[in-house]
This record gives sequence, structure tokens and C-alpha cells, in this order.
Amino acid sequence: MTDPVARALAHVRGLGAAGAPAVPARITVSFHPDRRLRDGRTVAEHLATEGVYRSQFETGISNGGLTARPGGDRERWEHRMFAGAYPSSVTAGRPVYGGLNLAGHPDGASPRFGSCHLVLRPEVAARATFSHGDSVTEPTIVGTSDTFGGIHAALLEQVARTGSALGVAAGSAEEWVAALGESRTAAGRTLDDYVEAQIHGGVDLTTDVEAVVADPSFSGTPTAAHLARLAPLSFHPGFELAPAEFPDHLRGPEAPQLARSLGVDVIDAAVLGRADTDPQLIKYLWHILVLLGRPHTLQE
Repeated sequence: MTDPVARALAHVRGLGAAGAPAVPARITVSFHPDRRLRDGRTVAEHLATEGVYRSQFETGISNGGLTARPGGDRERWEHRMFAGAYPSSVTAGRPVYGGLNLAGHPDGASPRFGSCHLVLRPEVAARATFSHGDSVTEPTIVGTSDTFGGIHAALLEQVARTGSALGVAAGSAEEWVAALGESRTAAGRTLDDYVEAQIHGGVDLTTDVEAVVADPSFSGTPTAAHLARLAPLSFHPGFELAPAEFPDHLRGPEAPQLARSLGVDVIDAAVLGRADTDPQLIKYLWHILVLLGRPHTLQE
């Protein structure tokens, strides 16, 4: 490991609490495979060609906030979270973001950030840090795979307070822990409820990725062909809605207006990828799809 990686891990390990079992779940890294990079290639083409998943500082695109630049909010958050381990002038080698899929949701731990996801090999967790909540909220409950106790306790407290955590409802902490081990076929739809993972030391598609899970709207497309070159490819249930089914109250009136203007009978991930328009509104439409969409008619 490089010195910045070792320093970042040591800092977060010191903030975490021991006492919980080692992390038993896979990290998933969500992405939209058809978004285009600065050089005109899609994300899927880039991954298939270069074999490396790069951070938003290098790609210049993000499925969350667009602040990954020197002096931006993302750089400031990382400086605080990792005690300055990554110099502000450096863009290469910074953490890659994903989610810890403790509930085994087929659409991944954090579908907010993409219609497809990489499933990382279990050993990658040893060089990841975790937070209860997204780093945009500047969380204080953090840990590593061997100091996960604080996050585990926060999840149990969330269950006691709300009756649910990570998209899994339960009447007690004991029921929730037992429910995590159940097999799931329906989408988790955890738009805002996830344990964020920050992967240090890079993501090499050959050594670090064991599977790719895609939205079924890409089945039979060149995008799927690119993804199949990365690792064994499967499909989650997917999401689709008719334009008239996008409500005004979730992300404001402009998003459903855009949905109706796309000129299609059904909106899915692939349709949104082809829409050459306001990326913020496209992001809002994707959020609504995750929350309300029916399983895709093309699901495998």
C-alpha cells in the first residue's frame, strides 16, 4: 500500500470502535455505464479498455455532487475524513466510493449512484473505510473492517428508532440482524440509506472485481458487451415507469415535465442515458425510478 493509503486507513481505524464482527458483506460500486467521459468514451468502454475504475477526480463525472476538484467540497471532505492523507494537488490515486451491501440487495448497496454495479472481492474490505451515512453529510461514525463497532451500533439504534435500516424493516435489533442474512430478489431501493465505503488503493477490474450486475435495459446492447468483458455479468430486476407516473412532489415539477418530453412510452435506465439534456434533471429522474419503478419487463 502507498503511504497515503496507509495513513488514511490508520486514521479512520483509530476513530472506529472495535467490538463488532468483521465486515461480512461485499462492497458494491455503482455507476451509470453509458455516461460519457471527457474523451467521448462511455464509462463501460473506459472500464473494458483500461481495466481500472477511476475516482471522480480523474473522470470528471459524478453520479452525486460535482465537487471533485482541488478546493471543492469533495476534496475538503476527504481532507477531513482522512486527516490530509491525500494532498489537495493530487487527483490520481484518491479513494473510490461505493457501499457495503450488508442486506444483499440485488440492485446494490447504493443504487442512487448508478444503474449497474461492480461487486468487489471480499479481501478489498481490508483496505476500505466506512461511514454511517454519505460523506456529503460529513459523518462522524466511521470505521474499518476491523473497527466496525460504531457503525454496527448506529445501525441498531436506527432500527430501534425507525423500525428499519438499509432498506430492511424489523421489529427489533435481533430481528433485523437475522433478516440481513435472508436471500433477496427484489430491489432494495436504498436511495439514502446505506453504509458508504471508501476504497483506498484503487479498484483493478482483474484482481478486485468478482462480478458485474447491470440494469436489464442494457441487455443485448453494446454496453452489456463491454460490461461482460469485465467480470461475470448478471442483471438485477431493473426499474421502469411510464412518463405520466413521475410525480411532482419528489424532485420538483421540472423532472416529470422532462419525463413527458422524452417521447417514449416507458422510461428506464437506458432511455435516461440516451437523453441529451440537463444532467441534474436526468439524475432526479433516476432517483424517482429507483424509488417507484416497477421491475423491468426485460429482466433476465
